[in-house]
Amino acid sequence: MPSAELVFTGGAVFTADAVRSRAHSVAVSGGRIIAVGGDEVRELIGTKTEVVDLSGRMLTPGFQDAHVHPVWGGLDMLRCDLAGYSTAPDYLDAISRFAAANPDDEWVLGGGWQMSAFAGGTPTATALDSAVADRPAFLPNRDGHGAWVNSAALRLAGIDRDTPDPSDGRIERAPDGTPTGTLHEGAMGLVNRLLPEEPLDRLTEALLVGQRYLHSYGITAWQDAIVGSYGDAGDPAPAYMKAAADGTLTARVIGALWWDRTKGLEQIPSLIERRERFRAGRFAATSIKVMQDGVAENFTAAMIEPYCDGHGHFTDNSGISFVASEILNEAVPLLDAAGFQVHFHAIGDRAVRECLDAVEHSISRNGRGHNRHHIAHIQVVHPEDIPRFRRLDVAANMQSLWATLEPQMVDLTLPFLGATRSAWQYPFGDLLRSGAVLAAGSDWSVSSPDPLAAIHTAVNRLAGPGYEEGDYEPFLPEQAIDLATSLTAYTAGSAWVNHLDADTGTIEVGKYADLAVLDRDPFDAPSDEIGHTRVLQTFVEGERVYAASDA
Repeated sequence: MPSAELVFTGGAVFTADAVRSRAHSVAVSGGRIIAVGGDEVRELIGTKTEVVDLSGRMLTPGFQDAHVHPVWGGLDMLRCDLAGYSTAPDYLDAISRFAAANPDDEWVLGGGWQMSAFAGGTPTATALDSAVADRPAFLPNRDGHGAWVNSAALRLAGIDRDTPDPSDGRIERAPDGTPTGTLHEGAMGLVNRLLPEEPLDRLTEALLVGQRYLHSYGITAWQDAIVGSYGDAGDPAPAYMKAAADGTLTARVIGALWWDRTKGLEQIPSLIERRERFRAGRFAATSIKVMQDGVAENFTAAMIEPYCDGHGHFTDNSGISFVASEILNEAVPLLDAAGFQVHFHAIGDRAVRECLDAVEHSISRNGRGHNRHHIAHIQVVHPEDIPRFRRLDVAANMQSLWATLEPQMVDLTLPFLGATRSAWQYPFGDLLRSGAVLAAGSDWSVSSPDPLAAIHTAVNRLAGPGYEEGDYEPFLPEQAIDLATSLTAYTAGSAWVNHLDADTGTIEVGKYADLAVLDRDPFDAPSDEIGHTRVLQTFVEGERVYAASDA
């Protein structure tokens, strides 16, 4: 056998294969893995072979993020990026400095603020006016389900006490009906429809910024959870196509085409056309994103029972199902029959149930296909629906970093869900025990894309180092999953969801050498140290796309 081009040796290899076997060396040639084993791999080292000495550290398959927004995340990094701050004064200071440094910008754009930094999770236009009053400002929060606007933006959009709430959103108001400066869900569209369109070159720059950032966390593939016109950033699809054409797209990307909830079944032909048009190189828009509800913190996540008022009493609000069940139950079978995967967003237990019901309708009409539908977020799942994931072949797409106690959970979620529903949150352990397929993602830029931080939380049900926000006990520790399961979800599980499992997701002979080198073997230390693990190097088809300064 000819010499390998690249050999990893001297450490642990987590293969993520069916038996989770362990190896100590891997050889690569022509972009693919040609040998996995131990000392016998050394026989493939020739004079031109690059040898990566693991020095007792670990090699894993490249991580795959099953729900992420890299173009928007990259754009946030180019705009007024608030992700690195956590208090209202710090946010206002950062916004003020950004506005002063960019006096020619027509709008002040950015985002990434945490709801827990403001009373009730709702900052005010008056406060934002103190940082920028000379032009409109539009700043979505970290989860993208609400936006902070200043008085200039409200005036420009014509939003006043007489403006009705849209059917899929809410304007935060003072007791007299005056808008206070926070727009929830569909109400954001009243302002972001006025924003200047980002040019293709800017979106492509944002994609490459986001890609570099994700590669630094060992991420070699992902599913972009919204490809289409949504929010203020523009459609990421042309940026992906441009990067695919010029060879700068180094990651493997599945795009989830946006299901426009203001339309119905008539949009399916255009989605089929977009699927064929947006396919090039390592990019393919073969999934459909259905956002079925909002989020619990602003009471738009769809619940079976109404929200509580914070004192244990039910209100008359049970959230919003953005797509009516009768439409969803028709759309999903048609999309399935057309060969689409459906990527659902579901936070509340009613939304989760509605998504599972729609897949059940699809199976009864079409039979069982191989489109690998999945539900992302799965924050509140009714216990009766846990076994349906396995029965219906629906993957559970976990955002594990959120499964912890922190101020937003403690102050803005638990009191309004009540004790019973609070105990149904992020039931990863129950889903695992039921036999469901587990995949994993971050939802960046909503939260950090660091897979090791998310894995730390999945295993410990506590925030990892650098993510702590108070002294809390583990959150529902009976729902913890083990390290190997969590690593497999972030590699083989997400590869399965992305239909990339034939060539990626595990370290096996014949598969692409999409790999990540960690700075330690996390199995050799206590579980509360998992979050200290860093990625040192990232490879796609054996080509190094990231190396830390101390690699």
